[in-house]
Amino acid sequence: MSVFRNHRPLALAAAWLATRALMLWLLAHDHLAPLGGGGVSTEVGHLYFRWYGVLSRGAFPVGDRLWQYPPGAGPVLLAPALLPWLTYFTAFVTLTLAADAVIAVVLTRAGRRPGRSLRGARLWVLGLPLLLHVPLARYDVQVTAFAVVSLLALSRRPRVCGAFAAMGTLVKVWPALALIGAPPGRTTREVRTSAAVTAAALLALLAAVFRGPFDFLRQQSGRGVQIESLGGTVLGFARRAGWPGTVRYQYGAMEFVGPYVGVVAACSLALTVAAFGLVLLWRVRARRWTTATPYDAALTAVLLFTVTSRVISPQYMVWLLGLAAVCLTSRHTTQRPVAALIVAATAVSSVVYPVLYGEVVRSTWTGCLLMLVRNGLLATAAGVSLLRLWRSGRSTGSADRTTSTGADTRSTPNSRRAPNKTVTAS
Repeated sequence: MSVFRNHRPLALAAAWLATRALMLWLLAHDHLAPLGGGGVSTEVGHLYFRWYGVLSRGAFPVGDRLWQYPPGAGPVLLAPALLPWLTYFTAFVTLTLAADAVIAVVLTRAGRRPGRSLRGARLWVLGLPLLLHVPLARYDVQVTAFAVVSLLALSRRPRVCGAFAAMGTLVKVWPALALIGAPPGRTTREVRTSAAVTAAALLALLAAVFRGPFDFLRQQSGRGVQIESLGGTVLGFARRAGWPGTVRYQYGAMEFVGPYVGVVAACSLALTVAAFGLVLLWRVRARRWTTATPYDAALTAVLLFTVTSRVISPQYMVWLLGLAAVCLTSRHTTQRPVAALIVAATAVSSVVYPVLYGEVVRSTWTGCLLMLVRNGLLATAAGVSLLRLWRSGRSTGSADRTTSTGADTRSTPNSRRAPNKTVTAS
């Protein structure tokens, strides 16, 4: 049995090599119509490269309506310069694969600890290729690497957890949600302090090196309703019913334009606020923490953010796969059904984009039904995730009544030897 366990990481490595070779082949044949007709790789070859030229001159793309990213995205887009013997496109893909490999390695290492599982590593290695070659032509894998490392460092190195969460937040905001489930007590204080110090230091550095680091806020506020969002699905069916709206490329995405789009966008924002209110209420009322709780809470929060957002780009599924994989490294996670729903939604997403994206843009019945299935799976996953997280936080039994306030997973000398111990707070 031990020999079999020792060979599982080798099998994962072989699977990673095989699937990533397939993804590279798909990227090399991106010009084929079923794979997007070249549209997938355009973002790196043209848009990212154009921004690279601006950033290399010491400024952010001020006034560019397509630049909607926090200042930490700048160094990520400049990183291909570390491989000067390669073209920008090749260097970018190489670094994306390196980040992908880092995620696979840390998930495997976490899964091999006593009481842990390799299910998370398997989900990442086999789940990411469901998005075809899209993850290699976006920098969401790099962002997900920050979040994954942050969460897996929480129990042993809270300061490292906070630092990586801060770095990820400065690249694409959502990794800040990785901290929502940190157990109460000293761990949370250390994580938050580390995150705040790291973020402040990096922001000061970026503001000193680059001009216009906060211009993205002006561009972000103008975004509308993307056709792949939950609100976009409603408008797509409305279009089939005679609504006179159209689709236009703006702010880096295909968005609906026409009557009531502003109302749908406002409803999306209201749902986002309400969803995060529920997550914060869970945080206040939760009385039980296991080692899986921070992982589960992060997945729940990001799922709610994704489902209620005005934009659900296909690469957002990379985030959800990464967080679901972290959850599955723990045998105490409550999110196994959620992970299955995310995998199913990921498979549908690759059909939506790039395979049948034209159908979605034209709001044909095929496109509308595809979006209904994909977003229905995501909405179901979000609801199930929140419900299971909420139930797991309830206090049960007499043990809860005897545990002191402000419990900390590192409060006893034996906490490292009992990684799956349940922590309660009253």
